[in-house]
Amino acid sequence: MARRSPSGVTKALMLVTDIGFLVYFSVTGLGLVPPEWAFADYADPIMVSWNWSFLWIDVLAGATGLTSLHLIRRGAPNGPPLMLVSLVLTAASGLMAIAFWTLRGDFSPAWWIPNLYLLLFPLPAIVRLAGPAAPATTAR
Repeated sequence: MARRSPSGVTKALMLVTDIGFLVYFSVTGLGLVPPEWAFADYADPIMVSWNWSFLWIDVLAGATGLTSLHLIRRGAPNGPPLMLVSLVLTAASGLMAIAFWTLRGDFSPAWWIPNLYLLLFPLPAIVRLAGPAAPATTAR
């Protein structure tokens, strides 16, 4: 049985998202986030630590995502399973942030929308990649 392949939309969204993870932490690390774009209590040391606690899951999601896209482009069979890992990490990152903002009672669309995106966009592809393999076609 052949593995189901990811859609072109999933690949495009992953590319933008995975590069976005790397850009976000680069911009944050350089202190370039404008105060008006920052989340509530952005300068609070606990919030700074909370934000940076996402570094490893987001960088791992980005690295596995970009690697999987490269492998899929080359036709490597380990591309789709690695993509599944990246998508699960991405959804987990979004879920963790949404759970945190919910517990704080902070409903800023500026932070909810991107984190809902991180949670939701991977779900159809996760179902597709984790589901049963597509039947192999046979030539007659």
